[in-house]
Amino acid sequence: MSILGLKKKQPKTFKVKVITMDAEMEFSCEVKWKGKDLFDLVCRTIGLRETWFFGLRYTVKDTYAWLKTEKRVLDQEVPKDSPITFHFLAKFFPEKVEEELVQEITQHLFFLQVKKQILDEEIFCSPEASVLLASYAVQAKYGDYDPNFHKPGFLAQDELLPKRVLMQYQMTADMWEEKITAWYAEHRGIARDEAEMDYLKIAQDLEMYGVSYFSITQNKRDTELLLGVDAQGLHIYNPNSKLNPNKSFPWSGIRNISYSEKEFTIKPLDKKKDVFKFYSSQLRVNKLILQLCIGNHDLFMRRRKVDSIEVQQMKAQAKEEKARKKVERQILAREKQMREEAERAKEEMERRLFQLQDEARLANEALLRSEETADLLAEKAQIAEEEAKLLAHKAAEAEQERQRLEVTALKTKEEKRLMEQKMREAEQLAVKLVEQSERRSKEADHLKQDLSEAKDAERRAKQKLLEITKTTYPLIAAYSSPPPPPDGGDLSLESASVRMDFKDTDMKRLSMEIERERLEYMEKSKHLQDQLKELKSEIESLKLEEQQAGMFAHRGEARSYPDPPYVPHSNRNSAYMAQMAYFEEV
Repeated sequence: MSILGLKKKQPKTFKVKVITMDAEMEFSCEVKWKGKDLFDLVCRTIGLRETWFFGLRYTVKDTYAWLKTEKRVLDQEVPKDSPITFHFLAKFFPEKVEEELVQEITQHLFFLQVKKQILDEEIFCSPEASVLLASYAVQAKYGDYDPNFHKPGFLAQDELLPKRVLMQYQMTADMWEEKITAWYAEHRGIARDEAEMDYLKIAQDLEMYGVSYFSITQNKRDTELLLGVDAQGLHIYNPNSKLNPNKSFPWSGIRNISYSEKEFTIKPLDKKKDVFKFYSSQLRVNKLILQLCIGNHDLFMRRRKVDSIEVQQMKAQAKEEKARKKVERQILAREKQMREEAERAKEEMERRLFQLQDEARLANEALLRSEETADLLAEKAQIAEEEAKLLAHKAAEAEQERQRLEVTALKTKEEKRLMEQKMREAEQLAVKLVEQSERRSKEADHLKQDLSEAKDAERRAKQKLLEITKTTYPLIAAYSSPPPPPDGGDLSLESASVRMDFKDTDMKRLSMEIERERLEYMEKSKHLQDQLKELKSEIESLKLEEQQAGMFAHRGEARSYPDPPYVPHSNRNSAYMAQMAYFEEV
């Protein structure tokens, strides 16, 4: 045998790319592989055992189709590209996700697919339900909410709400994030698989959940309708409404479904009801409708039977796995709590340490300040002691000054009393002088009057004498001549003339003396009044000094002021004594 004969022919292969909801995989397949071989390879790769929900979908022309498991891959209408692209998706949906979905990977794939359908608006969802579902999606992705870690804006890159909901309200992204975060904070303690299951339990109650829609006509007149196929049965909708069906055919009430070319026939289990027929435009779509009807009906019948041993084992394992994960989560939660408590205790100890360090630093600073303060206080105490001595000295001086002021005040009071007494005496003396002056003035007036009368009498006497002399002298000369005097003169005339001259001289001298005394008296009276004015001014100055001395004594200020100028006692009394001596002389 030749070496070439020993070589086996290598099987031809083709490339396949399978896209799941969270990964992309590439496989090298043999040309003889059937759809089941590729599907099983994908399920083994991702660890999926609940295979009856899923299928490999591909795009053909303007619609899609599911890879058939009993036929070879390349014998079907798959794209001829290399690699051939398939999408691993859920083909059939459970009636109750919590009871039927056993594996965690199954729940996760359903969660991702339903979430995408809601965001792509293939499943209608109200704004309130969208926000709630988004909060569970955030819990599944990020875990428990931590305000220290999940700062505002942490959801900016996540697609969580349908565009229709975002456009329906005039709200910013921050406002939507705030609403989602408010619900997200309420889900604390929920694990990822639990959050995904809660998401699916809410989503399965939506009207369009798990429904595959197809355009149909009820008759040849082309009345447009929509056919919906889901886990509950078949539903007929108006083209403008995919939420509320006009007619429904549950799987429990359908006896048979058949189609011939483009015509579908639904035969109710109740023979009294009419058979429902509808038409589809494409043969490929008819095959897809029939395939979905058969698969959903088989699952509907399977749910109402006892679970197979494989499913029972899967559920038991899943239950044990959930219990184990629950215990692990509890342990993890306790450890996390203990770690958080330890971190809090550590932070508290660090905070306390920092606080103690700050307190120690402050205490050291306070100690230094206290030492500085002690030195300063000692210095201040010394200064205060010196000031106290100085103040004591000043106090003594103030006391001496106070005593001096008291003595001065007493002297001032005594001098004031004496001056007032002297003033009263001077006033009395002035009154007496005024009375004497008036009396002297009256006497002078009387003397003047007497003098005037005397002068008038003298003048009259002289006139009479002259008249008599003139009358008698010629007679005497004619009749007799008296003997001449011894000295040869007129003796009687001379003597009379001498007497008259004497009287005139005396009167003049008396008048001059009286006038002189009156002038002297007036000068003395004027001088006395001036002295009285000076005495009053001195008394006023003494009163002012007494008031100032009383004010200083009342305030008790220990200050030294220069003594106000004052006239010595002997000088102040000299004028008064001189006046008294003068009056005594008078």
